[in-house]
Amino acid sequence: MPGQMGQGMMQGQTGQMMGPGMIMPAMNSAHGRRLFAEKGCAVCHSINGIGGEDAPALDAATMPKGMNPFDFVATMWRGAPAMIEMQNDELGSQIEFTGDELEDIIAFVHDGAEQKKFTKADIPPKISAILNRAAKEGEGSQQGGMGTGKMKMNEPAEPAQ
Repeated sequence: MPGQMGQGMMQGQTGQMMGPGMIMPAMNSAHGRRLFAEKGCAVCHSINGIGGEDAPALDAATMPKGMNPFDFVATMWRGAPAMIEMQNDELGSQIEFTGDELEDIIAFVHDGAEQKKFTKADIPPKISAILNRAAKEGEGSQQGGMGTGKMKMNEPAEPAQ
């Protein structure tokens, strides 16, 4: 039946059953760290001060504790029109995610220990070039807010003890 998760859709997932025909997938924050960098999330968002300033920083320390991943997706959905426009402007196309990729990115955004491992070295050359270009374009700009091109590519701050 359309709209229901059937057995075929659950193959390969090792999460916890939520009810008949639904599964809460296992989330992998280490894979999410790699995807955050490779997909280009870091062009607009930062973690540990690494990445863009055009969208909210996604440091785990600032995330609500015990956040439902569906609430996180709902927040993304509400901001989708602006995010898609910025992705097209900065990356040349909209970022595409599978469900598995999105769940892993959500896990990374909420995992402070995994975020401590996030450095400039995680950013692929193509994404680094976009960040560096935007930083140069933003030099001298006195504006704030979205689309200013202000970027941070510094090393991560020392974690609070």
